[in-house]
Amino acid sequence: MKPDDPLLRILACPLDKGPLHLLPATATATAAAAAAAGKNGTAAVDGAGEALYNPRLRRRYPIIDGIPQLLPSSGEQVSDEEHETLLARVSEAHMTAGNMAEEHVAEDHTSGNDTRRPGTPGATT
Repeated sequence: MKPDDPLLRILACPLDKGPLHLLPATATATAAAAAAAGKNGTAAVDGAGEALYNPRLRRRYPIIDGIPQLLPSSGEQVSDEEHETLLARVSEAHMTAGNMAEEHVAEDHTSGNDTRRPGTPGATT
C-alpha cells in the first residue's frame, strides 16, 4: 500500500472508528518476507512489516498481500516500547511523504508549467 493511496483516507479502526496511520515495511522486514516467500510461498508477517496503526488504542493491524486486515481480532496490542518505535515510524513516513510532495511542487514551479487557469491570481498568460 502506498502512502498516497486514497483508500487510506477512508479506512478506520474497527474499534474506535478513528483514523489509522500507514506503517511502511522496514528494509529488514521486506528482506525477511522475501526470504520466507521463497521458502514456503507465503509472505512473513512480523512487527516490522507493513501495517496500519491506531496510536490511540495502541493497536496494529497487518496488511497482508496489500489487503488491510481490519477485523478487531486481527489487530494486536503493542507494548509501550513498541508504541514509541511505531510512532517514530509513523513520523518518519509522514516526513518522507511530505518531502516527496514538496519536491513534486518544486518541479512544477521550476518547469515553467503553470497549471492554474488563466485569469487567476499568479497565473501566466
